[in-house]
Amino acid sequence: MNNTDTIKRFVIEEFLPDVTAAELDADADLLGSGVIDSLGLLKLIAWLEDHFELLVDDTALDPENFRSVAAIDTFVGNATRATAVAGG
Repeated sequence: MNNTDTIKRFVIEEFLPDVTAAELDADADLLGSGVIDSLGLLKLIAWLEDHFELLVDDTALDPENFRSVAAIDTFVGNATRATAVAGG
């Protein structure tokens, strides 16, 4: 399962239980539509840190990083590459 599918599965399980993966567009605005609120964002970040073994620091807390499944996938990819470059 690729990262996009994994992230979609989490978003659906936690925030959209009546939606299928096929129905959730990767570019859907999860924040603007209210699917993910401020507490949901904290839950998402905690899951990202745990599942992808990332450290999401204060500088990464730009809402644009978490606006959609596609944005989250890009964020995870960039964070993973940054960790690899840093030797983590």
